[in-house]
Amino acid sequence: GGSGGGAGGAGAAGSGNAGGAGGAGKAISDMSSYGDGGLFAGGGGAGGYTSGGAAGTGGGGAGGGYGGNGAAGDANTGGGGGGTYLGSSGAGGSGVVILKIPDGKYSGTTSGSPTVDTSSHAAFTLLIYNSSGSYTG
Repeated sequence: GGSGGGAGGAGAAGSGNAGGAGGAGKAISDMSSYGDGGLFAGGGGAGGYTSGGAAGTGGGGAGGGYGGNGAAGDANTGGGGGGTYLGSSGAGGSGVVILKIPDGKYSGTTSGSPTVDTSSHAAFTLLIYNSSGSYTG
């Protein structure tokens, strides 16, 4: 089995009437070709009265100010949507599943439409699922 990504960073506190920035996403060092430069699950910025907080790296959406809307999190990163002050919050970004399989163990039996990457990691095949699917080893 593989290991999970772990936790991202904490968001920043707001200042006065401005929303705080979203927390940084979790870096997965050998997956820099995917997510937001290898970062996943960034926090959404908080909503604020005068201005919203910045999006967290790793696909988070920016927060909205008074009456404005928060931005959606980036697709295929799992980033959080931005908050708002009297508007609509942004939706969270869709997730992604990445399987890293040693070439000698890769069966080639998949369903759905994964991206099959055989060149990013020597001796490994990556399966990247942005929607439903399965792998049988």
